[in-house]
Amino acid sequence: MMSGFEEPSDVNGPQHFEEHPSVVALLRGETCHIARAVKQRQVTAVAVCQHALHSIKRLNPSLNAFLNVDESRVLEEASEVDRLVESGLPVGPLSGVPVAVKDNLCTEGQPTTCASRILADYRPPFDATAVDRLRGAHAIILGKTNMDEFGMGSSSEHSAFGNVKNPWDLERSPGGSSGGSAAALASGMSPLALGSDTGGSVRQPASFCNLTAIKPTYGRVSRFGLVSYASSMDQVGPMARSIRDAAALLSVVAGRDPKDATSAVQEVDDYLAACELPIDGMRIGVVRSQVHRAQQEEVVQGVERAVDALRARGAKVVDVALPHAHLAVSAYYVLATSEASSNLARFDGMRFGLRERRASLAGTLQATRSEGFGAEVKRRILLGTYSLSAGYQDAYYKQAQKVRTLICRDYAAALQQCEVLLTPTTPTTPFRLGEHMEDPLSMYLADIYTLPISLAGVPSVATPVSEAGGLPTGVQLTAAPFREVEAIRAAAALEEALQTKGRIADLALSI
Repeated sequence: MMSGFEEPSDVNGPQHFEEHPSVVALLRGETCHIARAVKQRQVTAVAVCQHALHSIKRLNPSLNAFLNVDESRVLEEASEVDRLVESGLPVGPLSGVPVAVKDNLCTEGQPTTCASRILADYRPPFDATAVDRLRGAHAIILGKTNMDEFGMGSSSEHSAFGNVKNPWDLERSPGGSSGGSAAALASGMSPLALGSDTGGSVRQPASFCNLTAIKPTYGRVSRFGLVSYASSMDQVGPMARSIRDAAALLSVVAGRDPKDATSAVQEVDDYLAACELPIDGMRIGVVRSQVHRAQQEEVVQGVERAVDALRARGAKVVDVALPHAHLAVSAYYVLATSEASSNLARFDGMRFGLRERRASLAGTLQATRSEGFGAEVKRRILLGTYSLSAGYQDAYYKQAQKVRTLICRDYAAALQQCEVLLTPTTPTTPFRLGEHMEDPLSMYLADIYTLPISLAGVPSVATPVSEAGGLPTGVQLTAAPFREVEAIRAAAALEEALQTKGRIADLALSI
């Protein structure tokens, strides 16, 4: 591990630690139960966090989900929550609840590396707004999770600090780029997690790890303190083992932020209340063209299972089309890489992060970026720089923007025919580690169903539909801008019908 990191394996917890079944049950249940138990003094926040730290010590060496855990700070923050409760002072809705945070969200005084060597020693002087709001809700920041470097990848194999492994099968990818957050949840190390989603980076790991994740409408959650990859698509995304937990987390982090000019002014809806609403008469639009392009029968069966369950709950299923969705991969990898080439220009060794000193300024810049960035980041910077160059901007970047406009119009038209669109999340079940590393294009195609939603900027909930005993798979429920409540409402009905809530990987429990 690079210098500047505190190894998760150093998290020792109390000597001769003994697990308390009641606390373990709380950590594997819904977060509202943890917060209620802490508020009612049935359990202390310190005890909850000690159990979470113990789980990290036991499981993280096998999964590599956490890059940094500051045990002393975790227990200090938990002690403060207990002090407030003991004093009878008000505490927030996530009081004492541990949350894992993806390592591209700034945390004051703690490493924020984006899983890159170029930021290995960087400790921000401020919290991201999403992190600040978690602290305001009296959640406990458990640690920083591994990821594809700068969010560029679909497998969490592009980290400078080693692959993340899927708790359902250690030989398979947990998805990316929020694979560390997904593995922390699926293994039971943390009950909640924050990821980020640019082209599907919370939704694809949710599908691969049997989880629920929400990609909010662009602007619904502040991006302040989220290290930029592609600014017109980056979003902070809640991840959890149930839709109620994901909705509770979204309720805390959503809302207008004066520090982010792109954050929306619309009031935050009651996402938890949406989980209780019936779906009688709700129109669910199925994009059959995407279902037919799935590469594995398990994915098709999962979609059909979801359609049958929603119809049985009273929803009306209609077929809809997204005529230009098949162009999303091409458009995304022009637009996202173009934005990345601009955003990552700041990592030059002059202001923060790695600096490889050479005799000249040009030599220092070249050496720093050559040594600091990994292969996938370099590939995307080069692609973006090429697309923005004078001779090719019209042919590539501007054409991709036109395609994006067509995709936005497709979603607007489709969502006039229904409240929620249903599509697969991924074309396959979790693939094996290393399977796509020599073929970047095949890796890019793993996001074929998530990318159109990102380009359109609309909200989407990824929720599991796999049967017990099989490899995880999931579907996406997509709604109109700022209508997260509709997608959450449908996801809650589906979760209840298929009994997918709260499932932790059996393999993780046996490690």
